[in-house]
Amino acid sequence: MFGAFVLAVGLAMDATAVAAARSVSGVSRRPLMFLALTFGVAQAAMAALGWLLGASAASWLANWDHWIAFGLLLAIGGKMLYEALRGGHDDAEQAARPLSARMVVVLAIATSIDALAAGVTLPAVGAPPVIALILIGVVTFVLSAVGGLVGGRLGRHLGSKLEIVGGLALIAIGAKTLFDHLSA
Repeated sequence: MFGAFVLAVGLAMDATAVAAARSVSGVSRRPLMFLALTFGVAQAAMAALGWLLGASAASWLANWDHWIAFGLLLAIGGKMLYEALRGGHDDAEQAARPLSARMVVVLAIATSIDALAAGVTLPAVGAPPVIALILIGVVTFVLSAVGGLVGGRLGRHLGSKLEIVGGLALIAIGAKTLFDHLSA
């Protein structure tokens, strides 16, 4: 069971960082819960898909997952940077802009692609795969919600400067994902 928990925490880290980065411009509780729930469901669903597809499909996806995640996170992080640096809006206007459902789904996919490959390992984590999947979803939900709350609180104090940091963080997560896969 400990192995399943460690896997769940490891898979949740990207989602947590992205939730924090996207929340710096302000997000109310309901959209934050939607974000965290979507991230949790996406992580568990991708891991389940990996488990069901087995090693053959996961190894094929492993050739492309890092490029997909990098491209999505680069585009979203770049958009955050552009909006933060272009000026012309104040922090109140930025905070009032909602996080769209489409953006949440794209972020959830980008942060859960690695869970597809990790799903192949579920039988080896020391817990029944269904329990491991539930754990992955719940841990991702909780950590993403906490990350979003922390990001939102910091964003209220630091304003658009932290949005720049958030955009750079998304790009860095994408670059790290790409670098880790290419150097392995």
